[in-house]
Amino acid sequence: MRTIKVSADRNYEIQVGCDWKAALHTVISSHERLLIIAPSFVVERFHLRELISVNVHLFETPEGEEQKSIDIWRQALSSAGSLNLTRSDAVVAIGGGATTDLAGFVAASWLRGISWYAIPTTLAGAVDASIGGKTGINSEFGKNLIGSFYSPAGVFIDLTFLDSLPDRDFSAGLAEVIKTGFIGDLTILDLLEQCTDVKDARLHATELIFKSAEFKASIVSQDFTESKLREILNYGHTLGHAIEKRENYALRHGEAVALGLIFAAELSVQHLGLAPSVVNHTISLLQRFDLPTSYPASALKDLLELMKGDKKNRGSHLRFVGISAPSTPGWMESVTPDDIHVAYERIAQ
Repeated sequence: MRTIKVSADRNYEIQVGCDWKAALHTVISSHERLLIIAPSFVVERFHLRELISVNVHLFETPEGEEQKSIDIWRQALSSAGSLNLTRSDAVVAIGGGATTDLAGFVAASWLRGISWYAIPTTLAGAVDASIGGKTGINSEFGKNLIGSFYSPAGVFIDLTFLDSLPDRDFSAGLAEVIKTGFIGDLTILDLLEQCTDVKDARLHATELIFKSAEFKASIVSQDFTESKLREILNYGHTLGHAIEKRENYALRHGEAVALGLIFAAELSVQHLGLAPSVVNHTISLLQRFDLPTSYPASALKDLLELMKGDKKNRGSHLRFVGISAPSTPGWMESVTPDDIHVAYERIAQ
């Protein structure tokens, strides 16, 4: 097992390669009561009902982004109220990124904040969503617009969860790994270049997760509330979130982000002097791991409207994170609709 330390609103550890059941047992013994939040299919697959006891309670959610709604959040808070959770109790998320987003926000909302722990069961959850304390739910106006910065008390990454993860979900998680390589850790890109396909990448999962988690932890420790530096973690996400919303979350988060990475790289060619070869490199890596690289040209009007609600915008100005070279992020301020049209041509079909 390897440990990564995070210093934010609270100090906590990310344990990579731990036994999730042993970690959960430690958490159970440390609190009066636990509310475990997990999607129904995770409950079934990992036999979570066996954990229910006087001190451990279970709140089952729908799958994917469906759980990140005001209604589900409200139901989870009702469960917390029915159980009379106090500040000596805790919430535990067992699931993918959507589950950790929801559970973290439930913990942040109840009694103005009780402890919570993340046990991510997907690659995307392990390298991104469970780390950094961004908690929240979706709004009718866009993704993650309701939420708070509220760190977990611990993150436990058990690599055996990946054994049952479908290739599509593993690929989607790799989009976040690829993003991290381009914004900060070139050794990730070197490692991915050694892989010929998703099967190969699975063999390097431990190192890819550790490197990605370590980089995110370093950024979060420097800028917890995203005053600026932490925005680099949103590389590719502005368009990605808009595509997710337009697709009513039928696409995996990483699949939408993959398209956003190409778009953001092409926009970086215009604004930050990025070499066009980097765009080609981005597309090549995404294709290698079965991620999408094109999207309907007719969607741009809808996407422009959706991007107006992005959290990085200031007033009426569209802002994007880009790179001037691999591992050298930058900011693109006041991007015009014409700029967006030109960059979008790279993925338009």
